[in-house]
Amino acid sequence: MDPATIASNFDRIVDDALFWVTDHAAFLFDGLRLGFEGFYGAAFWALGGSPWYVTMILLGLAGWRLIGAGAGLAIAAGLAVCAFMGLWSETMSTFALVLSATFLALLVALPIGILAGFNPLLNRAVEPVLDLIQTMPPYIYLLPAIALLGFGPATALAATLIVAMPPAIRLTALGISRTPAEFLELGKSLGMRRGQMFLKIRLPFAVPSIMAGINQTLMMAFGMVVIAGIVGSGGLGQTIYDAIRTLDIAKSIDAAIAIVILTMVIDRLTQSMAQRKGSGA
Repeated sequence: MDPATIASNFDRIVDDALFWVTDHAAFLFDGLRLGFEGFYGAAFWALGGSPWYVTMILLGLAGWRLIGAGAGLAIAAGLAVCAFMGLWSETMSTFALVLSATFLALLVALPIGILAGFNPLLNRAVEPVLDLIQTMPPYIYLLPAIALLGFGPATALAATLIVAMPPAIRLTALGISRTPAEFLELGKSLGMRRGQMFLKIRLPFAVPSIMAGINQTLMMAFGMVVIAGIVGSGGLGQTIYDAIRTLDIAKSIDAAIAIVILTMVIDRLTQSMAQRKGSGA
């Protein structure tokens, strides 16, 4: 059998499997789509339901509290620029997609990372899967998501949470597995149970690594959400995609500026939270 025939047979098997899933499990994916869209809708309402200046002030105050007065003013000024460019709704839509995808990714990634940190065999089994996820082109995950969930925010969330999980799994497992042995021995000598040792010894030592994983997950989610604009997810990604199709260079530049601002806001806030958690503040 020549390679072309093998490839053709493999493609046919994949297509048949996808058609079988869409025929026999459509109700599951319909429910998943409704759940994803409802979760995203709630996040978008929380961020975009108030007047833009209220959200701007609240995020500026968060930056003031977490980083400093200068950072708080810079965050507020950057978000005001997004509003003045007429991209406030798109910016908050992107923010809601990032937060929703990150939350869903962490719901899966953190338990897996904790288990992998306790179990070296599981960690070695998970590593190749994470390598595969991270080496595949990100947009490749949009194709099966479109087939199963259709176009819209649900597809963007499904693809984004897959792309965003690896950093959280890796860094959580790393933090849990690198607890100093002398502290574990101390816990055993004090008669601590496994649950107590996890909460009082392993978890505090792992928090800086876990927070770094959360920050990286947010950044991965942000990058994928922008790419997912091609599937009608809304937000700044779709704004750029629409501007490319219509050759509206000015609009694409505005959206790119808003993406840079939002990226910096998310990164600075989450990094500051990670530093405060790491220092025990």
